[in-house]
This record gives sequence, C-alpha cells and structure tokens, in this order.
Amino acid sequence: MNKEKYLSDRKKLMDEAKTLLDAGSMEAFEVKVKEVEALDAQFEAACKAKANLNALNDKTAVTPLENQTVRVEGGKVLAKLDDTLLTDDVFNSQEYRMAFMKNVLAGTPIPAKFVNADANTTTSEVGSVIPTTIMEKIIEKLEATGMILPLVTRTNYKGGLSIPTSSVKPVASWVAEGATSDKQEKTTGSITFNYYKLRCAISVSLEVSVVTLPIFETTFINNVVEAMTKALEQAIISGDGTGKPKGILAEAVVAGQNVELTEGTAPAYADLIAAEEALPLAYESEAVWFMTKKTFMAFVGMVDSQKQPIARVNYGISGKPERTLLGRQVVLNDYMSSYASTVTADTIIAFLFNPKDYVLNTNYQMTVKRYEDNVTDDLVTKAIMLVDGKVVDKNSLVTMTIKNVA
Repeated sequence: MNKEKYLSDRKKLMDEAKTLLDAGSMEAFEVKVKEVEALDAQFEAACKAKANLNALNDKTAVTPLENQTVRVEGGKVLAKLDDTLLTDDVFNSQEYRMAFMKNVLAGTPIPAKFVNADANTTTSEVGSVIPTTIMEKIIEKLEATGMILPLVTRTNYKGGLSIPTSSVKPVASWVAEGATSDKQEKTTGSITFNYYKLRCAISVSLEVSVVTLPIFETTFINNVVEAMTKALEQAIISGDGTGKPKGILAEAVVAGQNVELTEGTAPAYADLIAAEEALPLAYESEAVWFMTKKTFMAFVGMVDSQKQPIARVNYGISGKPERTLLGRQVVLNDYMSSYASTVTADTIIAFLFNPKDYVLNTNYQMTVKRYEDNVTDDLVTKAIMLVDGKVVDKNSLVTMTIKNVA
C-alpha cells in the first residue's frame, strides 16, 4: 500500500464515519471507526516491513571468513579481499557467541578463524574476545526534579476553579446580662484559575523507530515527562502568571515579612532569627525553607552564640540527607537564585512558605500519547496537560532578599 492510496482511503472512511455520526447511526459509526483503525494498522505494518527491507538492502555482503586470511586487531577481524580491507565486528555474530559460550562452559576451543594463531595475546587484548553487547541504558546528565510537586495542593476540577477568600474574621465581645453585641459583616473575595496548556513533543523518523533499541523509546518518554515536571516546578516557584501559572515568588509579601540582607555580607544567625520572627504563629507548624543547595551550604558552617550549628544534616532511614535550619525542614531546588556576594538587582535567595497554600489545578492530567504524522511518516511522542496554579494564602510567605546597593 502506497502512502497516496492510504491517505485517500482513510479520508473516504473518515467522511463516511462523520456522515453516520451526524445521522445518529452509532452502531454503523463504530463499525466504520474500526475500519479506519484496521487501515491504520495495515499501513503501519507496511511501513515497518519497507523499513526492514531497506535496512537489509543496505547491508554490505562480506565474503565468508573461512575463505580469507584473517588477523585480529582491537576486537575487529580484518580480511583482505581483492586488495580491499573489509571490517566487520564478528564478535557480535551468533556463531562466535555460541562458540564463546561453549568455550566457557565446556572448554571447547574457539575455532581458529576467530583467533590470531601467529600473535601473542596480552592482558590488554583479552576484553576483545568477549561478545559485543549493548547495555539497555542510556546515560544522561541528571537534573534535580520532583522536589516541589509532591508538596503543593493538587486539584483536578473541570471549568474555571474559584476559591473563596476572606481577610476579615468576626470578633467576639463580652456583654452584660440582657445586652447585645454589634452585628458584623463577613466579606469574601475569590481566586480564579485559568487554563494554560503545557506541551512537550519529540519526533523521530519511522525508520529510526523501527531499527533502534526499545530502551531508546522508553528514554524518550521519560525525557518528556521529566521536562513537563521541570516546567511545572519552575512555574510554581517563579512563574509570572503570563501564559503560565503564577509562582510563589511573584506574590507581594505581607508588610514586615521580608528580611533584607546587605550586599557583600554573608547571611548571619540574626537573619534567620528575623525570618522566624516574621513568620506568623498561625503558620508556624507547616512552613518550610526553600533555597538552592549553594545557599544552604552558606548556612552549614554557621553557629549560634553557644557554638551550636544552625544547620543540620541528618542521614536517616529514608536513605537521603534530611536538612534543617533551626529545626525547620529545608527543601532544595534549582528554580531560584543562589546566594552571591554581589547582585545586579534585589534578589530573593531563600523563603519560608507552607507549600499546601499553593494550589495547582489540572483540568487535563498529564497524558503521554504517540501518533504518526501522515505527511512525513514521523512518529511523535508527546505529553500535554492543562494547568494553572496560584498562592491561595500568602500569609506564610517570608522572604530573604539581598538588596542591591547600586
């Protein structure tokens, strides 16, 4: 089946399916949908077969080794044929791997055509006789993700989510017998969530998807999901609210809840005390520190007046370091600025906040899909979701800011 016929047949079936759907013939519509799916599967199978045939056609024919004079160098068999040097990795062939297994299990000598009888094998060459294999793992640079998402409040409401808010609470008063108290008004506002689409897609050609290792595809999907997670966490911390969720640091702090550090002066014990002092008592229990690892290390060597360390790192049964400042948990991330002796503008290097006071509403949960581009035959792996996020109560936010003196 060629591509033009496939597209023509598919369009015809889709038009017929639409006509049936418009007419309300659901049973006939379902049958037509199955015909479309069968056609897609048939075309995909034909494409894979064609790609496999092309791959076989591209292989270079090599004269059998037993008819040649061979020598081994660096794990390759070099055969001279009509004054042309041909190279092939015979140690990955089925024949050699079977011979190697018999040699290991039963001591059967490896056939002479795979060894160099005229050369002395040294320890540096032993590795070349082990069959060539590929470990099913792709080594990539690691990135720190997934620290913020588990901490915030996650919701999944259809339509525009609105959360009522109020900054006024009624006050009780003592009254005498038979007396009454003033009637008080309770006013409320609301925070409304919008829809922002987050999308990540990776495309590969049909030929690549057919001939590459399965682990390659798995790594693709992991990369897509990791990229989506990183974008979400970046927005939670520092999103500006334009085309993306509004982050925690985009909120204006309540008066008196910002601790200013002098540019060029390292953070001091008094700065931590000032931040704890600025945190309202009602938000004391669940607020945590957010900062980069570099900023935290600036606190590690700090001691109080009794020479007791301010920052502690415990290695508990969780199998990972548990960091605290004055007994309060520290959540490290790579989405904000680190402490520096000089800054070009006012820079927040750390903040206290209860992450439960940030709501991330997902109207369409992250979904990974695969589809074929009918024009190019490329296979696309994509992840997509509709999401918005906002701080619903900023009273637990206490920032530590380096003031630019310029």
